[in-house]
Amino acid sequence: MAIVDQLNTAVIVIDESLLIQWINPAGEDLLGISQARAAQQSFLKLIGDDDDMHDILHRVLNSSATYANEMRLPPTDVHPEERRVDCRVSAVDNADRNHALLIEMLDMTRRSRISRENALLIQHGTGRQMVRQLAHEIKNPLGGLRGAAQLLERQLDSDDLKEYTAVIISEADRLVALVDTLLGPGGPLNKQLLNLHQLIEYVLRLVEAELGDSIQVHRDYDPGLPDIELDRDQLVQALLNLMRNAIAALAGQGRLTLRTRAVMNFTIGDTRHPVVVSIEIEDDGPGIEPELQDSVFYPLVTSKPEGTGLGLPAAQELISRHGGLIEFESRPGRTVFQVHIPLQSVEPGSD
Repeated sequence: MAIVDQLNTAVIVIDESLLIQWINPAGEDLLGISQARAAQQSFLKLIGDDDDMHDILHRVLNSSATYANEMRLPPTDVHPEERRVDCRVSAVDNADRNHALLIEMLDMTRRSRISRENALLIQHGTGRQMVRQLAHEIKNPLGGLRGAAQLLERQLDSDDLKEYTAVIISEADRLVALVDTLLGPGGPLNKQLLNLHQLIEYVLRLVEAELGDSIQVHRDYDPGLPDIELDRDQLVQALLNLMRNAIAALAGQGRLTLRTRAVMNFTIGDTRHPVVVSIEIEDDGPGIEPELQDSVFYPLVTSKPEGTGLGLPAAQELISRHGGLIEFESRPGRTVFQVHIPLQSVEPGSD
């Protein structure tokens, strides 16, 4: 079994009672259990009593056919996230002429995540280009609108009427600033060493009035996270956009979870980072509609009647300036947006 021990594929041998007889090191890592502890344990219990796998195992025992399928392993204490694996089950002969099954499992989670991450990066680049093309068409009429309001203001004698022109000017300036935010960096980041948890708590105070009395806030912070160099204003805006989306999804009732972690050896684009900081904003609302999930980071894509569809693209842009990336997972009852920022930030375009 020395060669099998070197494989990245998990190899597991179980008997006709579906109890584990042998497992290689990759299998120990995948299932989060040692060979000594796994021996004579139910294989099905270790993978969450998957009904489809139960049927496949008995089918192979009865027919000696080989089956291959894709399955998902539930979270465990060792692996807190669900994992996607390719699985192959075949019958084997042994010296005692007892029925036995050989199970090969290859973890596809990382490959799937990298593929999705690359899609998000492409989406972000396409969205940025769309905004650049729209910016000229938007900013020109806004400039004319603002100028006309200023000229009108000079002709008005009533302070009450001037309040209306002031609103026009203020809103035009706000929209120009929003377009500028989406256009990309207007200068170098104003980085300072910040405590991430203090920053999150500050953003939470900003949305306190929107939480109401029926939304519970759960904090799951990693106390070991070091301070990190960030542009405070940009991170506040990005987290504010994500947190407000989560609160809106809860529609006044539910649970908002704020989680931080340090993730080792994390790849963003073409760069592998020794450590990234992960900020998760999770809600237990209805989830993002499946038809929108592939396009939520494009500008003007929104499911909210009053939404602009600019909050998520803006947040992605702000995080990308720190060399980071926003990912998400969504299903009914659980939507989580994950902000990944390298502990040692890499500026976009740097080596």
